[in-house]
Amino acid sequence: MAGVILYTTEPCGFCTQAKALLTARGIDFEEVNLAKDADGRAKLVATSGQMTFPQILVGGRSIGGFRELLEADRDGRLPRLLAA
Repeated sequence: MAGVILYTTEPCGFCTQAKALLTARGIDFEEVNLAKDADGRAKLVATSGQMTFPQILVGGRSIGGFRELLEADRDGRLPRLLAA
């Protein structure tokens, strides 16, 4: 299974929802809270091309934020993303 990294900030309702969805599906993830880490935010933008939170990486590849995670879960792509 590909590793999942969840980049979050505070306060962030979508971050909370992403954590809840991953937990409900039994998917282990590493949370990286960038609330007070300007350098970490800059690195995330360089990696994902996005400035919004949460940002979710699966196997080192950005899949987007909560809405993309939810869409992948609903249309059945999430297990395939994790298996890659």
